[in-house]
Amino acid sequence: CGPVGVCAELVPYLPGPRPVKRADGHYEMNADLPKSIGRIRSFNGNFGMMVRAYTYMRELGGAGIQKVSEMAVLNANYLLSLIADTYHVPYGNGRCMHECVASDKNFAKETGVTTLDIAKSLIDCGFHPPTIYFPLVVKGALMIEPTETESRETIEEFAQILNDLARKTKEDPESFHRAPELTRMGRLDETAAARN
Repeated sequence: CGPVGVCAELVPYLPGPRPVKRADGHYEMNADLPKSIGRIRSFNGNFGMMVRAYTYMRELGGAGIQKVSEMAVLNANYLLSLIADTYHVPYGNGRCMHECVASDKNFAKETGVTTLDIAKSLIDCGFHPPTIYFPLVVKGALMIEPTETESRETIEEFAQILNDLARKTKEDPESFHRAPELTRMGRLDETAAARN
């Protein structure tokens, strides 16, 4: 969340209601906006998330924010170093900031196992899958953002599972298309979900 800048020509189309300053200096909410795209969220928006972020920053202080930022970068680079021999690393020369990007290029064409299959298999391994197919400029992207609070052991376990899955693509590619198998619901038809 944060400020959004727009040119004067777009102001009539902004969501509403919007605060308007009265002649007496007080504000009131104006909902009479005939060209507005309308309300897009409840009035308070994601206020709870702002309070959470603010509390986290206040609790850590300046030195703490710097430390957790450094740890986020360290964790992402450590993870990338652990999977770089198994997964294709499209850019960064093996270095990254707070997130790393790998891809399925090393096995997808040969085995038919895609990034989506890896993500679904991670669920069966007890890990929430990372962002997939983003950034859009990387075919088969797997964008992983280990948080600043992840332990070295967790990062190593996650990397080991990713590497094991990549190796398994050559041994048993069919099993990936059934994942996840240990959840209450199996793989959903994402195309039908998007269309309907």
